Amino acid sequence: MILTVTPNPGFDRTVRIDHLTRGAVLRTTSTLVEPAGKGINVALATVVNGGRARAVFPAGAGDREPFEQHLTRAGAEAVAVPITGRVRTNLTVVEADGTTTKINEAGPTLAADEVDALVAAVRGADEGARYVVVAGSLPPGVDGAVIDRLAGALPDPAGRLVVDSSGAALGAATTASCALIKPNREELESLVGEPLTTLDDVVDAARGLLDGGPRAVLVSLGAEGAVLVDADGAVHGRVSVDGVANTVGAGDALLAGFLAGGGRGPAALAEALAWARAAVTSPGTVGRPVTDADRAAVHVADGVPPRSGSGVAT
Repeated sequence: MILTVTPNPGFDRTVRIDHLTRGAVLRTTSTLVEPAGKGINVALATVVNGGRARAVFPAGAGDREPFEQHLTRAGAEAVAVPITGRVRTNLTVVEADGTTTKINEAGPTLAADEVDALVAAVRGADEGARYVVVAGSLPPGVDGAVIDRLAGALPDPAGRLVVDSSGAALGAATTASCALIKPNREELESLVGEPLTTLDDVVDAARGLLDGGPRAVLVSLGAEGAVLVDADGAVHGRVSVDGVANTVGAGDALLAGFLAGGGRGPAALAEALAWARAAVTSPGTVGRPVTDADRAAVHVADGVPPRSGSGVAT
């Protein structure tokens, strides 16, 4: 069972249009609204594929019920932490050619006692969890120190705590005791302060983080697949996809699949990419169950050599 923490959940509104034109009046071809958030998406991807998940999230009185119903209908456990604010709405615009534009609200400001309640809820919901996944952005009022607080509230954070965030939370995770961080290329670039144009660049940047806090770094690269870097080396994987329906939630499915696949090594990376393929070929935020066809579309290289080696494995 995994426990997920979504500090800043929201309603994901996905609209489809033929073409996005600035300044024009446009009509949608379809609209889908789902309670979501990165940690919630990880939990849902897990249960869709037969696993067990418990999701902790803050929500105001008018928002708790839709989130709780959405999670429990799917088979996940929901732990809502009451706050005075309302959760945000995030807009995704998907064009006919697959181009995706995202507009995210900042979210409600959490008071200090609400942050305390969130940390306490995570501690109380931890029983039986193999991994604790903190995923998504931090809302106003919450700084990166919450990662250290969560690590301190959990037994064996170095073997169990996983962070998939950006900005201050991701920065804090690089020095915290945790098992894994999962940035995308842009988040890793922001973290190290330089462009990462090649696979070698990505691997070197990820390797540089292993001395700080995380035991492993899983970097999602969009159409280029993903790279896993840990003490055993670096592994790169790709997956063939025909007909991308929606990229929202793909990184969350990738992370859920990686943890379901054992949380380390090439086999877990392969499972992660198969789950991501299932997500991007589905219209909603949370994809369909993974299939043998998804797994067959994955190619994982034997390894990625260091920059002083013979080149990048593909």
